[in-house]
Amino acid sequence: MKLPICKRLRCCAELVPQGARVADIGCDHGYLGIHLLLSGQAQSVHACDLRKAPIHRAMENAQRFGTAEKMRFSLADGLDAILPDEVDTIVCAGMGGDLIAQILEHAPWLKNEKYLLILQPQSSGNDLRRKLAQMGFGIEKEKLVEDGGFLYYVICARFGNAAALTPGQQYLSEPLLHSGDRLLPRYVERIKRALTLTVEGIRKSGDPADLARCSYYETALREIEEMERQL
Repeated sequence: MKLPICKRLRCCAELVPQGARVADIGCDHGYLGIHLLLSGQAQSVHACDLRKAPIHRAMENAQRFGTAEKMRFSLADGLDAILPDEVDTIVCAGMGGDLIAQILEHAPWLKNEKYLLILQPQSSGNDLRRKLAQMGFGIEKEKLVEDGGFLYYVICARFGNAAALTPGQQYLSEPLLHSGDRLLPRYVERIKRALTLTVEGIRKSGDPADLARCSYYETALREIEEMERQL
């Protein structure tokens, strides 16, 4: 029986250190944690979700694939059910960047370099990167993955070595810029297209409130175009 884990979650799993004790926040079907245990990559997994149905589904899947004994399951909001001493790696995948930032903000014990954060936002990645820096987390690595015709990115961050990010760096981090990732040119093109449309839309709207924000996106676009020349 083959575990139906998607490429996006496999990419997250590849960044988990060998022997890690993992918290899977927003675990949904539990496939990430099950995969980490079946491969021997993780020592233990605490799977959490805010909703009852995903937790029940994850528990059933863990029984089916024989990993239930090495997993804990909690119906909880964010990291509320996680004990600081039971994990060293936190995975938040498949939710918006703003929500991920809120989850991290509500767990001040994460401000310790022993914890590795593996974050896969579905949206608002620029906001997440900015808030990570503001909270004192530095981005160590980013990786791109294509799944189902869509391009996703996974951020590895750790407390310490944080620096304020420019608008462009909030869309394209230094680690990803210099990663040599084969998908990077496509990712940069996607960012440029989105920023261009945003700037054009704001200029057409004529709304003073929108125009006040326009300089941020214009600066980000200029910086991304400069970064593109470094590829």
